[in-house]
Amino acid sequence: MNSLKEKYLSIEELISLPTLSGTTISEDGQNIAFVKNTANWQDNTYRNHIWIYEKRKDQCSLIGEGTAPSWSPDSRQVAYLHSVEKKNQIFVQSLDGSCSIQMTNENEGVSHFKWQPSSKGFYYIAQSKESVEINKRRENYGDFHHVGKEYRNHCLYYIEINDSIQKAHPLTECQEFHILEFDISNGGKKGVLLTAPSPNMEDIFNRNLYILEVETGELQKLNTDKLLGGSICISSDSSQICYTASIREKEYYKTHIQDCTLEIYDLKTGEFIQPLSDFDSTVMPIRWTSKGIFMKWQDKTNYRIGLLLENGTVEMLSENEDGFVLDASITRDGDHLAYCKAKPNETFEIYVDDQKVTDENNAFKGKCKSNREIISWKSSDDLEIEGVLTTPADFDPHKKYPLLVLIHGGPGWASFPIHSGCFNEKYPVEQFIEKGFIVLEPNYRGSSGYGNDFLKANYRNFGLGDYQDVISGVDALVDRGTADQERVGVMGWSQGGFISAFCSTYSDRFKAASVGGAITNWRSHYVNTDIPYFIRMHLGDTPWNDPEVHAKTSPMNYIQSACTPTLIQHGDMDARVPISNAYDLYQGLKDMDVETEFIIFKGMAYSPDQPGMNVAIMKQNVMWFSHYILGESMNDNWRDSI
Repeated sequence: MNSLKEKYLSIEELISLPTLSGTTISEDGQNIAFVKNTANWQDNTYRNHIWIYEKRKDQCSLIGEGTAPSWSPDSRQVAYLHSVEKKNQIFVQSLDGSCSIQMTNENEGVSHFKWQPSSKGFYYIAQSKESVEINKRRENYGDFHHVGKEYRNHCLYYIEINDSIQKAHPLTECQEFHILEFDISNGGKKGVLLTAPSPNMEDIFNRNLYILEVETGELQKLNTDKLLGGSICISSDSSQICYTASIREKEYYKTHIQDCTLEIYDLKTGEFIQPLSDFDSTVMPIRWTSKGIFMKWQDKTNYRIGLLLENGTVEMLSENEDGFVLDASITRDGDHLAYCKAKPNETFEIYVDDQKVTDENNAFKGKCKSNREIISWKSSDDLEIEGVLTTPADFDPHKKYPLLVLIHGGPGWASFPIHSGCFNEKYPVEQFIEKGFIVLEPNYRGSSGYGNDFLKANYRNFGLGDYQDVISGVDALVDRGTADQERVGVMGWSQGGFISAFCSTYSDRFKAASVGGAITNWRSHYVNTDIPYFIRMHLGDTPWNDPEVHAKTSPMNYIQSACTPTLIQHGDMDARVPISNAYDLYQGLKDMDVETEFIIFKGMAYSPDQPGMNVAIMKQNVMWFSHYILGESMNDNWRDSI
């Protein structure tokens, strides 16, 4: 037991750590707005508040509740989204402290927005108006919906700033496509739209780009056979657009994992250019500045930002040291920069021109804090795997520790060596360390940031390849004398839950497992999830055409050999991973007389939106592993003890 255990952050303190996001800088470089998400224990909710840092005063001040802050081009006002009757509307507030003005009153709320270049109004995305025919049908026959049809697409609207709510002007309302993202040129004459045929998640492979003539509403569709990403921007002179695009043709990605790069389209010449074709990472363009294209990309366990210059070279921005840049904003002239970044072994802070202006890491002052380091090992096929190893402040390299393996979701994601509750919101790493565990977070094959070949290394090999990456990491820690091979547990949520379920049924190496929001049977999951394309992309086909690969990669295929005590946690409103997966695993484990607990979180989708529910999830995991690995008592009343 760690002698300093009482000094680590408690579960409630971990959940109370604010999450920073939405960083945006004014064009004059003098003011920064950002969002701080905090737990409100009194009403058991999470609240988003907008803060402003003013350079001249060197201080932060609170504006109020809201998200997605955006400075007006003249730097005099900040706009943001604020919930009115649970629907986001655009609000505007001046720096002089005057009252906020509500700009929109959309029935289904505003998705996202951008300022008009002269600060006179807003372009925004909202759901199209319901047709008269559908409204009349509901009145006559009741409410029903034709599956795969009758979508209400997101459309582009424009509204002028006024003291009262005005009627918005539709720019694309009659078009047969759904707008995912857009950008408007500095002159306000041209826009670029990233679209899909409908809001249906299955249409993700059919994204298209349109050029919009703002004044006339004329649209030009770009003919590209590439799979498009979710980031787009347009050059200052409206002559080029930049976006994320696949390396291969679109059809390839219906059954294969994507590999993407940056692509530029020249509106004058019609030429498609991929200036970073040898850049082995997916790049997200953020803004086209006068100095180059401001962009963000992942480099193993770091997220970096930089400028793609006209000569094709990349100029690194922010501090040279490693870290995770969550989001970033740059002025149009490229002279001023703001970003939200977590350095190794820290939580996120706001930086302005590389100067830190917040102090969120003060939460650790006077507390004992765990240490995170990157380690690597070879998997069974000699593929090099990295992971984040978390150890106590008084770590003894000569001591063997009980080990917990925490597996991230995705798979196109990664674990990072930072303190961030927003990435491990169900698993309290600090509390595990306090209990005497060490924690390994493997970046298994398919994790992002390690290049396209690594992304595709688990193609048609889900579960099987993942298990080898996990267990070889466990073996590496055992071999170096750090981990006790008789006291190892595994946990994860979503894709991490799937791998944990696979470990639980496929292997007898683990003394306990926790399976959260997990896929357990690919065949049944295929017809229940809202993203069946994800399965085709990673397993190569449908369950009907290739039942063998869907069976051998499913945890339920190995249920007869299951012997690991397993905690199952699942939200009953999860559309991505429906709860039927959890029922399959629970019944299978019960039939095999394996110790198991199944906890359903009512009203929860993928993640809890209540701090209290977060506490329950975390404490259940601490008690589960403390009992089955450390031998602590846990009677039938443990369910009521949190």
